[in-house]
Amino acid sequence: NAQGDELYFVHEGTGTLESVFGILPFHQGDYITVPRGTTYNITLQGKENRMLVVESAGSIEVPKRYRNDYGQLTELAPFSDRDFRLPSKLVTHDDKGEFEVRVKIDNELMSYVFDYHPFDVVGWDGYLYPWIFNVNDFEPLTGRVHQPPPVHQTFEAPGFDVLSFVPRKLDYHPEAVPVPYNHSNIDSDEILYYVSGDFSSRRGIDIGSFTLHRRGIHHGPQPGAVEASIGKEATTELAIMVETHKPLKLTSAGAKYDDAAYPFSWLGTSAKK
Repeated sequence: NAQGDELYFVHEGTGTLESVFGILPFHQGDYITVPRGTTYNITLQGKENRMLVVESAGSIEVPKRYRNDYGQLTELAPFSDRDFRLPSKLVTHDDKGEFEVRVKIDNELMSYVFDYHPFDVVGWDGYLYPWIFNVNDFEPLTGRVHQPPPVHQTFEAPGFDVLSFVPRKLDYHPEAVPVPYNHSNIDSDEILYYVSGDFSSRRGIDIGSFTLHRRGIHHGPQPGAVEASIGKEATTELAIMVETHKPLKLTSAGAKYDDAAYPFSWLGTSAKK
């Protein structure tokens, strides 16, 4: 991809990402970050594979607020350097033949055919390479009262942020209401991808569902969710959020998967009847 970085979230499946930097095995729960311009190949293992793919116009990085002035992760960061996996074994391919490489530029794919293997590399040096972080290594920040979404921030990029809602202890003030309060995003559009567990503030969704809340649209817990949350000490939810700084538009392909029944999930039980 010559026009941006790529971020893969592995919802289901295992496999290997091989590039000029070496081999990077991945499994369920992994975030795979691939810098722009990287020649790579993904080999999937097994039949059940599902990924969420995010493309960025700029670098996908660890948020600056998690680092000190020297670039080190602080003790309050939700992860440590040990949680990140780098390419391991470098395999040099000296095969000859015809090898197709597809390059994405200007939102189109161009095909090149080389007479040598594109991974014909004996070594490399530098600080730019694919890397992996597993969502299960994200250490959630909790509080006595409900914490705002930015505490779940995992990565930042020009124009958007990626957040991880992971299983965690819920708010522990005696009078806390442990679900998100009603709010409206003025400066961002919000996409949630549901991975597993019980998302306490939502009905009408399933594993693999997307929800989109546009800027200026008030949203929050559905009817009954606040009452049902009282007394709960923990949540098993796992969801990935992408918050964009510019408006999102739905493609014609995406519109085909719109769930016309979802808006009615916001009605109370009596209203449904």
